[in-house]
Order: sequence, then structure tokens, then C-alpha cells
Amino acid sequence: MTDRYAVIGNPVTHSKSPWIHREFARATSQDLEYIRIEAPLDGFLGTVEEFRALGGKGANVTLPFKEQAYRYCTEPSAAARMAEAVNTLVIGEAVVRGENTDGSGLLRDVTGNLGRSLPGKAILLLGAGGAARGVLGPLVAAHPAQLVIANRTLPKAQELARRFGMPVQARAFESLQGSAFDLIINATSAGLDGAGFQISPSVFRKGALAYEMVYGRDTPFLALARACGCETSDGLGMLVEQAADSFQIWRGVRPETAGVLGALRAR
Repeated sequence: MTDRYAVIGNPVTHSKSPWIHREFARATSQDLEYIRIEAPLDGFLGTVEEFRALGGKGANVTLPFKEQAYRYCTEPSAAARMAEAVNTLVIGEAVVRGENTDGSGLLRDVTGNLGRSLPGKAILLLGAGGAARGVLGPLVAAHPAQLVIANRTLPKAQELARRFGMPVQARAFESLQGSAFDLIINATSAGLDGAGFQISPSVFRKGALAYEMVYGRDTPFLALARACGCETSDGLGMLVEQAADSFQIWRGVRPETAGVLGALRAR
């Protein structure tokens, strides 16, 4: 029988994951089916259990269910425990493993596709919610000289910084005036809702990389970064790289990503 996989979220009709995984399967000669499943906002548990009963082997989990997926799995990985969120489920008869590939996907895109070295650099992570939590561990492991979490609500950033220790620092947005960074990552919802982006232009060191975790739209963050002389990127590469990590977890082979990413960019 063909193995069944899915992406579960709400909304999920826009998801490029089915196309990406079909391309990965074709390139690696894997026999699988990958579909979209839109779960009711109050029905993630029932949705994943139904998919499991129908023989589902694994699932990617997207907004707003990553924290629920973490609580659902019986064997969370170290990365999932650190993030307290799961974006990849490996479904067995008795055990459900949970992984978080968001951080590894971000790092592969930044260091591999975009050619940026992170050891010894100054990194600014904007936001202290689930998106930031999912990538913070791998960013710490990249050995930056400085890693600042900035958030509109300072106590939330401080709580996250305490969990990870040095070199993570917590700052409020208004305290960033005069500071400059080599990599600035937007993990806030400003990219999603189109709201104005109130951040000091000083954070954008000339020639720095400004990375928007949202993909497929030109956000206020990206516009400000370009005006400050930064290289910019959206999160499409992160989407493809984290998908490839998930595929490897499920199938034991990591597909080549450049062709898939190039095709998505061309679209």
C-alpha cells in the first residue's frame, strides 16, 4: 500500500507542502501520498486520530496546532522539547514521535542557500512566540557572538531568554536604538497581518541579512530592511529545507532541495 502523509493546519488551502513532497518523492523514487487536511480550530486531536486510523504514517503540523501536536506525541525529540512545539509527526501503532524541523530548516537556508556564516556574528530575533521558540535552539547552537530576542512585551522575551541562557539576551523593541546586527530574523505576526513595522532602522547593519519567516509577500519588515541596504529573504527556503528534513525523518533519505526551491521561486 502507498504510505499516506499529510499537512494539518487551519487554514491550509494555501500550503505548498503537497507539491513539495510530491516532488521529493518523485526525485527519490518513494511511493507515498501527501494531502492537505484542514482541522477545525477546536478539533486537532480528532483530526489527527482519524488520519491515524486511516493508516496515516506521518504529518506536518502548521499553524495554529504545533503546541497541540507537541502535547499529542508520546516521544518528543530534544528539539521539540526545547521549542515546546512539533511540526513533524511520525505515527506508529503504539508510539507517535514528534520532531521540530523549523530551526534546522532556517539554518540550512541561511547558511547553505544564502551563504551566511553565523559563528561570531550578532543575531537579532524579533518576536518571542511559537515561531521564535521553534528556531532559537539551533540559532544558539550556531555559536553567535550575540543573540538578542526583542519583543513588544519584554517579560515574554525575558522568559524565553532564561530558558536558553547565554548568549541569549532579552530586549524591548524601543531599547534597540543604536544597536546593529549581522542577521535580523522577523518571527513576529507583522508579516502575516500587514501591520506597520515599528523597529529602529539602526538594527539593519549595511550588508546584513534580513530574514522574513513569512513567505510569498513583501512585508513592511522587508521593505525597511531594503531601504537600509540589507540583503533580504523571505521564508520560502526555510519551508523547503524543513520539509526536506521531515521527508528524511519519514523516509530515511534527504532529497535535493535546490531544484524544488528554484521552481517555487520561478512561480
